[in-house]
Amino acid sequence: MSTPERLIEATRDLLWERGYVGTSPKAIQRRAGAGQGSMYHHFAGKPDLALAAIRRTADEMRATAEAVLGGDGSAYERIAAYLLRERDVLRGCPVGRLTMDPDIITDDALRAPVDETLDWLRGRLALIVEEGLARGEFSAYLVPAEIAAAIVATVQGGYVLARASGSPAAFDTAVRGLLALLAFATISVSV
Repeated sequence: MSTPERLIEATRDLLWERGYVGTSPKAIQRRAGAGQGSMYHHFAGKPDLALAAIRRTADEMRATAEAVLGGDGSAYERIAAYLLRERDVLRGCPVGRLTMDPDIITDDALRAPVDETLDWLRGRLALIVEEGLARGEFSAYLVPAEIAAAIVATVQGGYVLARASGSPAAFDTAVRGLLALLAFATISVSV
């Protein structure tokens, strides 16, 4: 792995573990096995490196979500696959956790990839719900943007509840509850 790649990956890990303030240039260099000169040769400073790391994390999250959401199956099946996919629940969402970091949220450049990714996810989920409505899979009373927001809120809130309790059970319960509500919306169509 090249030095810039090692620096980006080290920053990604540290942002997830410690947040922006806890991610010092010295900690990045130590984790990446790179010197100060290398870091500042490739990046203008910590904000520049953090932005590259956040963008990489956001791109990875989109690719992971799209791999499931773009798969085969009904709208419900694709949403269920997204909700039930393998996650490190107790570690939390690497993008969602950034929303809790005041130094990232108050910086327009650092916040932009976070906003864009969550907007993309809500939009992608809304399109799937729209597809389900068009195919008659869901009851017509569903509003795609609202269902998409509820899905994202369930996942992000599930992470928070799981971390607070120290158990993935809270996440799993939230996901099962949402899937039951969506299943009811599909059953209502045939009744």
